[in-house]
Amino acid sequence: MNPAIELRDVTKRFATPTGGVYTALRDLNLTVASGEFVAVIGPTGSGKSTTLGLISGLEPPSAGEVFIDGRPVDGVAQGIGYMFQTDAVFPWKTVLGNVAAGPRYHGASNGDARARARDWIARVGLAGFEDRYPHQLSGGMRKRVAMAQSLINGPAILLMDEPFSSLDVQTRSLMEDELLSLWASTSASVVFVTHDLEEAIALADRVVVLTAGPATIKGNYVVDLPRPRNVSEIRFEPRFGQIYREIWNDLRDEVLVSYERSRRPD
Repeated sequence: MNPAIELRDVTKRFATPTGGVYTALRDLNLTVASGEFVAVIGPTGSGKSTTLGLISGLEPPSAGEVFIDGRPVDGVAQGIGYMFQTDAVFPWKTVLGNVAAGPRYHGASNGDARARARDWIARVGLAGFEDRYPHQLSGGMRKRVAMAQSLINGPAILLMDEPFSSLDVQTRSLMEDELLSLWASTSASVVFVTHDLEEAIALADRVVVLTAGPATIKGNYVVDLPRPRNVSEIRFEPRFGQIYREIWNDLRDEVLVSYERSRRPD
């Protein structure tokens, strides 16, 4: 079987405002199996979000190739859900209108879209809030709306770019557990970008460590913790601490490289 996602020798360069060229990724190779949950972690500026942009087709590679289910990505890929760090909700639409927008865009009738939206609103724990607007919701509730938006169309691939980083610790743990519960009922492949190593280990089947930019993959770590997982409780497992130390030994060096670079004068 083809992997759900494959990046082959991918390099991504950007033009800088001064007329130079910045290389975000260099010779990056990554595969994600169907139904696998992969967390991508690395220092600031290591190309984590750029990697998601390449998978989605929002950004073309400067060199190398990106494949979804064995087919090369050429433009915005179909069957992908994308959850951003900032809430991608329509402020003028209600919760129901926001969640129904995806099915409507894909051709569903208004009645069908609203029925499916009500189902997903209930799944993410927002039943009774269908007529609220985003400004009337807490941060955690808006994230639940965004999660329903991302999952309602049954994406084969779910890309998540630090989706919970703005939440308080308690709400964040609840949302992480909610994500795992919803994901378990799908066959989606997930690529989850985070700066938080504990979050990466608690959620993922595998953690990929990127080097300081130009980024490539420094390490792949299988997270052999049992599922289903409770995010708050899994951190107390002895094996969790062992995995953390192993990955941190790799990640720490890249964080230090990135930090030293940031202190250099231009």
